[in-house]
Amino acid sequence: MADFLKKTMLYLGLGPDDEYDVYDDSADAAPDRRDHVATITRVAPRGSAPPSDMVGSVRPIRVGSGASSSTGLGVAAAMGLADSLEPRPMPRAGSSAVRPIPREAHAKPHSITPLSFNDAQQIADWFKTPQAVIINLEAADRDLRRRLIDFCSGLCYGLGGQMERVADHVYLLTPTNVQVSAEERRRLEDQDE
Repeated sequence: MADFLKKTMLYLGLGPDDEYDVYDDSADAAPDRRDHVATITRVAPRGSAPPSDMVGSVRPIRVGSGASSSTGLGVAAAMGLADSLEPRPMPRAGSSAVRPIPREAHAKPHSITPLSFNDAQQIADWFKTPQAVIINLEAADRDLRRRLIDFCSGLCYGLGGQMERVADHVYLLTPTNVQVSAEERRRLEDQDE
């Protein structure tokens, strides 16, 4: 019985294991740092050069020798290519080909009154167009409201939009790069009251 408990404790890692007593840490303490040369053989495509031309050797590249390793010239120097690589100047800020997308100032939201969870597809499709979406959950039962709010919050999070409560059981989903004007927001809030 004691042997069974001892084996169980060893299996779970709760007791000393006699097999590790003979482990020697000094073997791993100082790895051999000499240059090793490995011979490689490339697989030649059909009908190419004879195999004698396909044999080469590989040596480890020492970090810190030659030029700075932050510019990538250290590797190039070790390979004998340092003369062909020179740092390029950064382009000016005005000459960039990437331009920000202008934000729409007056986006009118599309209104949806879902009656089942199948209407979530329609909500997502309008949100991806990108157009702001008003979701009126007043006619939906409590469980459907929860499911649709969870779906819409995940949709907004996944696509980088915003979800905000406009009135009781009425939510506004706004995609990235779309703004709903303050006038439209006031109209939505007044419409519910």
